[in-house]
Amino acid sequence: MKKFLTFMAIAAFGFISQAQTGAKIEFKDKDNTIDYGTVTKDSDSGIRTFEFTNTGDQDLVITNVQSSCGCTVPTKPTEPIKPGKTGKIDVKYNMNPGPIRKTITVESNAVNFEGGKVALKIKGTVIVPEQVNMMEKKKALPSN
Repeated sequence: MKKFLTFMAIAAFGFISQAQTGAKIEFKDKDNTIDYGTVTKDSDSGIRTFEFTNTGDQDLVITNVQSSCGCTVPTKPTEPIKPGKTGKIDVKYNMNPGPIRKTITVESNAVNFEGGKVALKIKGTVIVPEQVNMMEKKKALPSN
């Protein structure tokens, strides 16, 4: 009986120590990734939004949001996010033609990520619409 009580006390302590209190950040997008897909340079603004919820029991404070390059500009919330409330991080990509593979690092007081750091990703491909030169099109037409 004494061994059983000791085991129960150790197990209870383990469960209590695993229950983290504090702010927790959970992003809506699968794998914290937004896929632009294939987009056309002139017809897309390049702005996407990462939505998140504070699933913890304390205010969530986003202290820094930084991109892996200057072609991607993130905007962070300026106010703390209350428990149960949602927030957003807007990301603007400059729509350079070619593949998109960028990482945005979010730093916060979230206890569910090591050091409060979360990596967000954007991916996709930017294409330039094919330009038809009217002069060359006229040359290609058969003459009567």
